[in-house]
Amino acid sequence: MLRKCNAVISMLILALFIVHAVAGGFQLTGVIPGGNRGLTVLARGMVVLIGIHMTIGIILTFQTLAGARRSGGAHYFRQNILFWTRRISGFALMFFMLYHVLLFLGENGDVYRLRLFAVPELVSQILLVLSLIVHLLTNIRPLMIALGIDGGRAFIKDILFVLAVVLLLCGAAFVVYYLRWNVLWRYR
Repeated sequence: MLRKCNAVISMLILALFIVHAVAGGFQLTGVIPGGNRGLTVLARGMVVLIGIHMTIGIILTFQTLAGARRSGGAHYFRQNILFWTRRISGFALMFFMLYHVLLFLGENGDVYRLRLFAVPELVSQILLVLSLIVHLLTNIRPLMIALGIDGGRAFIKDILFVLAVVLLLCGAAFVVYYLRWNVLWRYR
């Protein structure tokens, strides 16, 4: 029951992430203005869902570790590398998402602006994208199984293609914003 609930929440997060990434990318590149109230509500809703997802993930991790302890206590790190990759990428994602939220919180009227977007901020956002890629790639198959979609290779490939395009555009938008913030404004 908990895994099924987590799978549904994961799909909602994924849908909200795609909207957030596309709209945020357009805002970072200057195509649309920032500070849209509807997008802010969606982003906050996504943060709540991510908190629930994280809580369920922690509960399931403790249940798994307790089961391993009852069965002899051997954790077999190398044999369970995928399990630990999922947990470590999830932890990294939480760290970089917290920084992402704090980075974009400066409110100036209706428009959200960064206080500074230098190399450390750019690196942190690229690491956010990379940790998200690792987390998605290691969890897409269990997600599909939890949703009852087994053997849907074409469906998984389609999802991964869409996510690859969105994540590539996210990374590009961060680079464009970095250039706008640090280079192009000097020539205006």
